[in-house]
Amino acid sequence: MMIMKRSAVAAAAVLAMTLSLPAAEASAHPAAPAGAVPQVLPIGVAVSALPTAVEDRTGYQRTSFRHWNAGDIPADGCNTRAEVLLAEAIVYPEIGPGCTLTGGVWWSYYDEREVTPAGALDIDHMVPLAEAWDSGASAWTPARREAYANDQGQPASLVAVTARSNRSKADQDPAQWLPPAPDALCRYGAEWTATKLRWGLAVDEMERDRLLDIAAGCGGTDVEFTPAP
Repeated sequence: MMIMKRSAVAAAAVLAMTLSLPAAEASAHPAAPAGAVPQVLPIGVAVSALPTAVEDRTGYQRTSFRHWNAGDIPADGCNTRAEVLLAEAIVYPEIGPGCTLTGGVWWSYYDEREVTPAGALDIDHMVPLAEAWDSGASAWTPARREAYANDQGQPASLVAVTARSNRSKADQDPAQWLPPAPDALCRYGAEWTATKLRWGLAVDEMERDRLLDIAAGCGGTDVEFTPAP
């Protein structure tokens, strides 16, 4: 991850101001000022900054999060899924009519597999939609949930992985599921934490404890995030 020369103490102070609201209130008011400054924190500090709350899935429906929409560049004819695939390709595919992708190669870091063609990949929401709902997104507007489900403003939010690994993960948090590749653990813990911090989402106690366990074995790993607009 990119390392910025920024005081972790100062960044933690900013986080303390941002995340000091009770979890339910913070979830209802997650907006950040335009042009928010990226934050970089050691993983243990970042996990400790996450608000803790009891999860509640009451009323959840996947259709509450509209995706995939027209993406960041509506004029390109590619939806969010295709734009993520194009951004993450290690060998760029050919783009046909209707943004049909032919060829191309991708790296699924969850299980350390090289993947082709594009149809063999899923785009995983780092923090699954159901988990986001449980953690505060139930209080958001439909427009904000759509922004979350199509978030390309932070690379960790959406990740191209094998369909098998994505479906194994389903809507589980790190207390229930972790990527099978041992070398993926620190990155996954950091990116999960970054996504929750970006969107002001809470963690439950078991999830927090598992993230702290991961952080303890991932010294030198930074969490980088920018509060969502």
